[in-house]
Amino acid sequence: MRKRNLVAAISSLYSQGLALLQGRSIRRVRSRLWVPFAAGGPTDTVARIVTEPMRASLGQAVTIENITGAAGTVGTGRVAHAAPDGYTLVAGYWGTHVLNGALYTLKYDVLRDFEPIALLASNPQLIVAKNAVPANDLNELIAWLKANPNKASQGTAGMGSPAHVSGAFFQSLTGTRFQFVPYSRGAAPAMQDLIAGQIDLMFDQVSNSLPHVRSGYDQSLSVTAKTRLASAPEIRPLMRRGCPDSTSPSGPAYGHPKALRRTSSRS
Repeated sequence: MRKRNLVAAISSLYSQGLALLQGRSIRRVRSRLWVPFAAGGPTDTVARIVTEPMRASLGQAVTIENITGAAGTVGTGRVAHAAPDGYTLVAGYWGTHVLNGALYTLKYDVLRDFEPIALLASNPQLIVAKNAVPANDLNELIAWLKANPNKASQGTAGMGSPAHVSGAFFQSLTGTRFQFVPYSRGAAPAMQDLIAGQIDLMFDQVSNSLPHVRSGYDQSLSVTAKTRLASAPEIRPLMRRGCPDSTSPSGPAYGHPKALRRTSSRS
């Protein structure tokens, strides 16, 4: 029910905005949703879940295009410079629209060049490890990392990505040290390498990592949330493992080029 209501609200806002902004009825053309990460990652997964019923609600095609690279700045930048015609959306999150603006010199402004439409989800991270890591819980993981400083590796979606920031914060909280391996195309290829045993750890969004944990491809040792997840109550939150202030929710949202100004329905 919540999913249907969310889709209906997004579709209604989007379609009304198109009609109002263009001063005419909606053209039956293809709308594009640009995802700045590889297919199969958490942002892509949520985008595909929401976009499918949007097609029926809008009565027109909504095509997802994955434009990857540089921690999401390549795809996000293309949308920032796209024609403000009302048919181009971007799926972003706090990594693409907060961290990247603080860490990189961008050819666009994360605040001025986008207009937010809707927050789609709040998605905490799981601390997941390959099955060969000799740890059955978070305490054992910390002990193993301390006994092997700078030998373990954590996959991230690039320098400054939420996974990178969470991993660095985890190191400061626990006194551990491990290497960061950036994947410019996003979390999906990093997860493939984790399953293959090429890297040891990931801080990954629940929507992306929990299915692999359930399938036995890797193991989850904690979740960056204040309380247990309804979908995985057996996984203990990081805050209850002696790591206060360690929540790191992340969730995708829709936006469009800000040059497309909203028009009041009263005009």
